[in-house]
Formats: sequence, structure tokens, C-alpha cells
Amino acid sequence: MELKSSVVSKSIFNGSAPYAPVLFFKKACQVLLVSLAATFTAIPVAFAAQYAGIVVDAKTGKVLYSENADSLRYPASLTKMMTLYLTFEALEAGKINKDTPVRFSKNASAEPPSKLGVRSGNAITVEQAILSMVTRSANDSSTALGELLGGSEDRFARIMTNKARALGMTRTTYRNANGLPNDAQMTTARDQARLGMALRQHFPQYYSYFSTRSFRFGKQTIGNHNRLLGNVRGVDGIKTGYTRAAGFNLVTSAQADGRSIVGVVMGGKSGGARDAQMRALVAKYMPAASRRGGGNLVAETADAPTMQAQAVAQPGETAVAATGGSFNLPSNGPVPDFRYSGETTQSIEVAYAEPVKASANPVLKAMPNTLEAQSRKVAKAAPVPAADVDNQITNSVAKPAAETAAAADNAPAGWVIQIGATPDKDQAMTLLENAKDKGGKALRGATPFTVAFASGDGHLYRARFGGFSNQDKAVSACKSLKSKGFACWASLQ
Repeated sequence: MELKSSVVSKSIFNGSAPYAPVLFFKKACQVLLVSLAATFTAIPVAFAAQYAGIVVDAKTGKVLYSENADSLRYPASLTKMMTLYLTFEALEAGKINKDTPVRFSKNASAEPPSKLGVRSGNAITVEQAILSMVTRSANDSSTALGELLGGSEDRFARIMTNKARALGMTRTTYRNANGLPNDAQMTTARDQARLGMALRQHFPQYYSYFSTRSFRFGKQTIGNHNRLLGNVRGVDGIKTGYTRAAGFNLVTSAQADGRSIVGVVMGGKSGGARDAQMRALVAKYMPAASRRGGGNLVAETADAPTMQAQAVAQPGETAVAATGGSFNLPSNGPVPDFRYSGETTQSIEVAYAEPVKASANPVLKAMPNTLEAQSRKVAKAAPVPAADVDNQITNSVAKPAAETAAAADNAPAGWVIQIGATPDKDQAMTLLENAKDKGGKALRGATPFTVAFASGDGHLYRARFGGFSNQDKAVSACKSLKSKGFACWASLQ
């Protein structure tokens, strides 16, 4: 490469030569410019974002498409999916509520854009933080929420990594709550697909946040960065991300015609190219997804040790003291659990069964760390003796055999609604009784029951009503309870 200044060029073209000191100085400048140009030319090549992608059938776990799915990539703002997962977990456990203040420290307020721009010392609500993250991808809100849940962003990042391992995200490491550049913060397309499925499966009552098109904050109307929402049939979330090193990333969930997929695109060269690739993947692989399958592919785990200093009680509930926990990461994925009381060992075996014969297409073959391979590993795990496991639990909690049998007999099927969670079964039943008294006609034929799940060293009891014949009746009951001041969400089990 040869670089010449206009002065040097003019001297050459005019046939005159500058005297020696000036020529030496200009020659040195040329060498320096060439060196710098070579350096800055090499940087994008060394750190250029590389493509990775995957599409997974969210009902069966079958990998429909895969390219570099297990290669390490920078997550960028896909990081916020884990921050939100832990937020939803804390909400469900009653450690915080949607109106809990999220105070902004100097550290949070100093984060670079995208951001809300909240000044240090001021606060927003948990729900405002959630909305700002799913729409604007606000870095300051993510940090503030991480500091609330973890005590510090550094500790929260360790909690995030620990949760990733527990969910089977074997190659993901977090160093911050927002996805701003950090060389040690890495993930894979497969791990992000797993997290996308876990969010939809574990928190159906909060998942609709990801389809928020816009929200009002002060005088601002903040739109969603996800351009596929409302433009691609079936797309209902989840998250975009971008940094120079990561490229343009996107995790997308789509449901249509009884089929359900989760797709991941990482390392896009532009937002438009990324979106176009995801459109093509959804169009091609949605018809190949199955209409059958339970969809419970990612085992729910014990609550993370967030909010250790204090827990915020929901109305009618007792505050749950969060317990301490080490960051010793499990060497194997968790044994699949019973999220809903209607599930049985048989239904779990179907969800985690051996895959069908491998496709001859090398793109579809199961790799050592695929969802299918992890399912086989889980299926081979030693079963817990049936007499010691409560079939109504979300995570395995030992209970007396007599109580186990009674719980299984009382487990209603079909549509259910949940109104809260308490650390004591009697409190959960009292909450249900209060709700039934105020629910009137909508709950007249409903059956109250509880579902236990692990939380730290103890467990919580979800308070639920079952016996609704269809979704409309379950949603109607929830609307009635919400008008009476109860939290409520409906789900099919």
C-alpha cells in the first residue's frame, strides 16, 4: 500500500523535490499512516461478527436447522433475556412485585445507550424496567434491576451464569446484566434457543411482555426494536441485540397452526439482513414443526438466590426470606420436573423420549451438545423413587407417601388459574378461600389446589384453581379476581 499527501503528489507532478529534512519527515508520516491503516484494517477482520443460527421445534425439541449453533458468540442485548428470566422468577416467588421500586445507582445511570436516562438516586417500578428492556433494550434499567436482585451487578452476573448452567446452557457465561461489550461474556445460538423456550414455558403469565409494541414513559412513547412483531405471522417475541463485535442478533418465538418454533440468528451484518434471515427461517421451518409434543423441554430449577437482603410480600402473602446459595455449578442438567400437577411420569418420558431416526441431512444430525443429546442424557438419569416424590410439585420435594397420593388424586386437568405463592401450604389454601369468597359466580365450580416447588433450601406453594372447561372461562375468572385486587394468570395443563 502506498499513501501520498496532496503536497507530495503535487511536488512529484510539478517535477520539484522538497529538501531532505522535509522529505524525511513526510516519508516517516507515510510509513506511520500505512502502519495505522493496516492496523485498523485488521481489526474488523479479527473481530468480525460471524454467523450462527438454529431453529428448534418448541414442542418436541427437534433441531430443524443448525449452522455454527455451538460456536461461541457475543450475546449483546440477548443477555437481557436472562436478566428478565430471573426477574420473572423473583416475581413469581413473591420476592418482588411489579410496583417494587428499582433505584438507579451511579453505576446504572452511567451506562451508555440504549437507555432510559434515569438520574442516579431516582427510581422506576419493576414493570417499567421490564418494559424498557423489551422495547428500548435499556442498559441502565438492566443494570439497576440486576443490582436490585443481586445486590451488585457482579454478583448478579454470577447468579445469571449459575442459572444458565442449571437450565442446561452449558456454554454461556455472563459478566453483566445488559450485554454491553465484555470479552468474557459468551454464549451460543443453541443456548439462546434453550433460554427462549424456558422463558415461554416457565413464565407464561409474564411472557406477553415480549410482544409489547410500545409503552409510555413520561412524555416518551418507546417502540420495540423487534421489527418482526406484527409483520411476520405467528411471531410473538423475543429479543434483539447488537454490538460491533457481536453483530446483529435476534431470538424469535413463533406459533401458528398448532406449531411452535424458536429461532436464533447471531452475527447478522445489519438489522435488515438479520431480520430477512429470520423471516426466511420461520417461513421454511414452521411448516416442518410438529403439532404434537408436550413442549416441556427445559426443566424448571430451584429459584436463584436473588433478593437475599429482603423479600417483598404480595398482598395476602407472607414475605419469603431468600436463602443463601453457593455458585457450585451442576455437572449435569436437571432431571425434568412436573411444572403442572396434571403431568405424569409418562408425559415427561414422551417429552424427553429418544428422537426419531437421524436425518441423512448433516444439518439436522444431533451433535454432542444438542437438545436431543441432552434429552437422552436426562432420560438415562436414575429415576427418583415414586413413593418419595410428590406428583404435584414443580421441583422434586420429598413428602410422605400418603400426602403424595392425595395430592395426585386432587390434581385437576384442563385450564387452571394461579393467584399467588406462599411458603406455607395452609396460607396458600387460605388465599384460595379468600379468593373464592370474592370471586363469586366465576369460581363457583372451580377446584382449589396447591402446587409445591423448590425455592432455595425450602419450597413455596402455588395457589391455583382448576376445573375450567375452556380458556375463555379461565380468563374470565382471572378478570373477575383482578377486579377484586388479586393477581391472576391462566394456563392450560
